[in-house]
Amino acid sequence: MIIGVPKEIKTLENRVSLQPGGVLQLKKKGHEVLIEKGAGLGSGFTDEMYKKSGATIVDDVEEVWKRAEMIMKVKEPIKEEYPRMREGQIIFTYFHFAASRELTEAVQESKCIAIAYETVEKSDGSLPLLVPMSEVAGRMAAQEGAKYLEKTFGGRGVLMGGIPGVRPANVIVLGGGIVGVNAARIAAGMGANTTILDINTNRLRYLDEILPKNIDTQFSTEGAIRNLLPTTDLIIGAVLIPGAKAPNLISRDMLKLMRPGTVMVDVAIDQGGCFETSKATTHDDPIYEVDDVVHYCVANMPGAVPYTSTMGLTNVTLPYAAQIATKGWKKALDDDPELKMGLNIADGKIVYKYVADAFDMEYTPVEEVM
Repeated sequence: MIIGVPKEIKTLENRVSLQPGGVLQLKKKGHEVLIEKGAGLGSGFTDEMYKKSGATIVDDVEEVWKRAEMIMKVKEPIKEEYPRMREGQIIFTYFHFAASRELTEAVQESKCIAIAYETVEKSDGSLPLLVPMSEVAGRMAAQEGAKYLEKTFGGRGVLMGGIPGVRPANVIVLGGGIVGVNAARIAAGMGANTTILDINTNRLRYLDEILPKNIDTQFSTEGAIRNLLPTTDLIIGAVLIPGAKAPNLISRDMLKLMRPGTVMVDVAIDQGGCFETSKATTHDDPIYEVDDVVHYCVANMPGAVPYTSTMGLTNVTLPYAAQIATKGWKKALDDDPELKMGLNIADGKIVYKYVADAFDMEYTPVEEVM
């Protein structure tokens, strides 16, 4: 199969979907790999490194899309890329369809085969292709939150760990999954008083046993969140319903409960955001204020640390990509139930129910397109 890797063109997105070692493995399996010139530079991989691994470097991005039977990306296609998608072409990337009706309709119209990293799901409910980026985003959430608490950026001017005689920051983390746990660990490691909220009591019991003692656990209700907001300095939104739009846990009226300069970091922004006042931002313009509350809603947080993120992502995506390339998408999905969960749209039909539900669109059982 011919596999194409275009350069990511989302604002300040420096990750790449395949590193040179991955090219070498795919070449050994008999596949051809096309890399757009300069695609790996943001992550520290030169064209020469790709050439030595057996890739063909292509100057023209249109040629990459035209020749490739499967496109591997990191982020969802943006408007400029919509016309490049074509019928029958496999696109393997993060899609986050539930956050964008426009993208969903564009992919439907193209009749390509959209396999989403974020919904590949193991039998235990874990999301293997989301985990490494969730780890990065969670750790970054506390790091970025600490930065924007600085008065320079409109924050309260609170140091996360405080100093002797001055209390540390109060941090709440909404969601006890991979993002939430990583965010809480970093916040607590910086010395902040941290509370993690979740609706799964078994998960809370587990977290209570394994997390540091300056992390409290609390069952999540609207009342519990409202009670915490007046004394909170940093709020990290880390909720996830796989493939679905994130629920709004903090409404506009709840901002009035917060002190001026409180910071909210919405890691769920890829799935529409978990704060009512969230709107996607970029690394070159990451924050805005609503009612004197600082919002950080960058939709590709791991793109700021591209080497770490690219290595973490490609370590887990490559085995699945190799299956698809070697067997073809139908056989690969039929043989691997967890990869089958990644199919969101095929031949213009939405086959992932949460995506259809997000926009009240027609759902087609996946078996009808296989």
